[in-house]
Amino acid sequence: MGTKPYQERFIDLLAENEVIRFGEFTLKSGRKSPYFINAGQLRSGRAIAGVGRAYAERIREAGLVPDVVFGPSYKGVPLAVATAIAVSEEGRDVGFCFDRKEAKDHGEGGLFVGTQPAPGQGLVIVDDVITSGVSIEHSAALLRKAAAVSILGVVVAVDRQERGRERSTVAELQEALGAPVLPVVNVRQVVEYLTSTKRLGVEQRARIEEYLGLYGAS
Repeated sequence: MGTKPYQERFIDLLAENEVIRFGEFTLKSGRKSPYFINAGQLRSGRAIAGVGRAYAERIREAGLVPDVVFGPSYKGVPLAVATAIAVSEEGRDVGFCFDRKEAKDHGEGGLFVGTQPAPGQGLVIVDDVITSGVSIEHSAALLRKAAAVSILGVVVAVDRQERGRERSTVAELQEALGAPVLPVVNVRQVVEYLTSTKRLGVEQRARIEEYLGLYGAS
């Protein structure tokens, strides 16, 4: 399970900014996890720019040509902006969009900020991590309700590689959306790379392997 140079730079960025942390954490699902991924740690221009470049590379690698990059509020907002900037710097200007938690009933009004969803648009949704996939399904439903848009794909920082209801969360989400789900990296790539660079100890790795043995997708 190799990693490409842009993926290694991305894992370095996650580790340097403590986006990925090791210890014991309780997830929304109630599971006790030996690692946690928090995109809220991306607090500087350099950090968020690096994430945007990695997301743009993943979009290009997958052959997607979006009109708009959408990020769900709140953590998805800087991801959408940074990704749109990075894609545009590659030579094709794209819009960005995010949703409000509550629809605005004054000024310009509406539920969305940025490029408004419009019929015929192709959108890529960006988010930080996939655990259950519920938030991404909600975003796709919101966009499709607003206009006859096409969801081209979903890009996330890290696939935790956990089981959903019957299969992997990614496989179930792809089927539900009818679009590819594209992690920049998965947790096993993160573990392998951080072990090889001596930033993840044997005991920590063993706890992660045990967790994936219990909850991981085959």
